[in-house]
Amino acid sequence: MRLLLLLVLCSVCVSQTDSRIPAEVRFKSGYVNPVGKPSEFTSAMFWGIAIADTRTPGFENAQVEIVETRLSCRVDGKKVVLNDDRGNVRGGLYRRYPWFGTDAHEPIPLAYSDDHNRVILRLGRRPDRVWHFWAASPRAKIPLGHLEGCTVKIRARITPGALLQVGMDYWRDPSMPYGSGGNNHEAGASDWYFSSPNWQEAVFSDIKQ
Repeated sequence: MRLLLLLVLCSVCVSQTDSRIPAEVRFKSGYVNPVGKPSEFTSAMFWGIAIADTRTPGFENAQVEIVETRLSCRVDGKKVVLNDDRGNVRGGLYRRYPWFGTDAHEPIPLAYSDDHNRVILRLGRRPDRVWHFWAASPRAKIPLGHLEGCTVKIRARITPGALLQVGMDYWRDPSMPYGSGGNNHEAGASDWYFSSPNWQEAVFSDIKQ
């Protein structure tokens, strides 16, 4: 479902290339879905995808450390926080060749810092998979009112050979499962984030500036 939606709505992204992004990655640049949230959808959830770049020497040690994840929405001019987690995520390992070729996945193997303040995705141990993650806390309901959009912020440290992208979906309601019936609607995705010795804030927002 996600792949088909992106093919229709983000064909412009395919023409934008960056040699730092592996060829198999379907969408190499950020975008905002022009359709917007369907009126009957009442919930939202952020997501992230991380991969190891096997062209990079030492990619076996590539990892992404995540210390904080937050999803907030602007409703009637006020910021409302839907998810605010520290040092934890949920997710799975998805097919990389072809990119998200099926929804079948394995449990995501998570590691943690000694103080449990950071969750660690050791991408180099499974470079054949897309590490797809989302909030550790439950999907929340968007308050009633005029929704301007939502913003994802993930504070992460990305080591050499690792890449990170973040985005979000709108959902029909907080408990609706993923399925082929259009239960989720992708709001868009950020540009890719690359390695740095410093902590970075990966951001996506569909709020019009």
